[in-house]
Amino acid sequence: MLDVIPENRREEARQALAAAFGLDRMQDVRPVVGGASGALTYRVEAGGRAYLMRLEPPRDVMRDPDRGYACMRIAAEAGVAPPVRHLDPASRVAIVDFIEARPIGAFPGGPAALARAQGELIARLQATEVFPPLRDYPDLLAGMLAYLKTCGRYRPELFGPHEAALAQIREAYPWDPAALVSSHNDPNPGNFIFDGARLWLVDWETAFRNDPLADIAILVDHPAVAPDQAQVLVEAWLGRAPNAALQARLTLMRLMTRLYYGALMLSVGAAAHDPADDLSAMSPAELEAAAAAGRLKVGPLETLVTVGKSVLARFLTGLSEPGVDKALAIARAG
Repeated sequence: MLDVIPENRREEARQALAAAFGLDRMQDVRPVVGGASGALTYRVEAGGRAYLMRLEPPRDVMRDPDRGYACMRIAAEAGVAPPVRHLDPASRVAIVDFIEARPIGAFPGGPAALARAQGELIARLQATEVFPPLRDYPDLLAGMLAYLKTCGRYRPELFGPHEAALAQIREAYPWDPAALVSSHNDPNPGNFIFDGARLWLVDWETAFRNDPLADIAILVDHPAVAPDQAQVLVEAWLGRAPNAALQARLTLMRLMTRLYYGALMLSVGAAAHDPADDLSAMSPAELEAAAAAGRLKVGPLETLVTVGKSVLARFLTGLSEPGVDKALAIARAG
């Protein structure tokens, strides 16, 4: 059964499966297709139950199994992530309960109820024991831009406008290290699983303690989330309507999360690009059309670069969106 696993990871998988429930109880192992994390994933049936085994890619600055697995365990104990059966950061293997996913569009009550459930799940996550740290988010973003300037794949001057914009936001945003909470840092729609009764959050490799608004900003900034849904989500998370100061911080955090995603995608996809390249970008509508037509496929590094450029462009244009100047002033005033 383990022949479906690459030979160089097979022994690590065998040891993890033996520790989790014993090889004699195994009935089936099959690959699970999908996802952009780079992990190898398998559905394992053992003792009449289904589990998900993840074989993580090599460590890097963002993906550290020691931190990520600690975050996953905390989230699982809080009922936010699926129950954990085995975690081994040394071999980079995790085994959790397999959640049979249902179409999230079938969530009872429609988009508003889904937004409420997402906000409540983030609040539940933030009430846990605080996750291990990585770096303060603004410092992390500055470091990502510095890497892009020096990695040899992009012209350094291309990122001057992004550095200037980040400096403007950092000067205004009231960063409070004492207020940091457990944060998933990538709660995109693909990382929410609906099992027919409730939501779960999965894929914890980029989890670390962060500003309380980081996960909320990612959720409400998604193009598929309408303004009324965003309001429901924020109020469900907060337990009340947000005041002007929090709304201002949320506006600025939305911009920072765009920079995070864009810089991360360009960093991962750097090997696919020519040093003489520019940052000309497709619009969100053009990206959607290209994906629908099959011209943009999940997986290739070129796709990450294409999408990353678009997200970085949205970061810069976001500074001129209505309400941003007011948000900067309110945040600056505290």
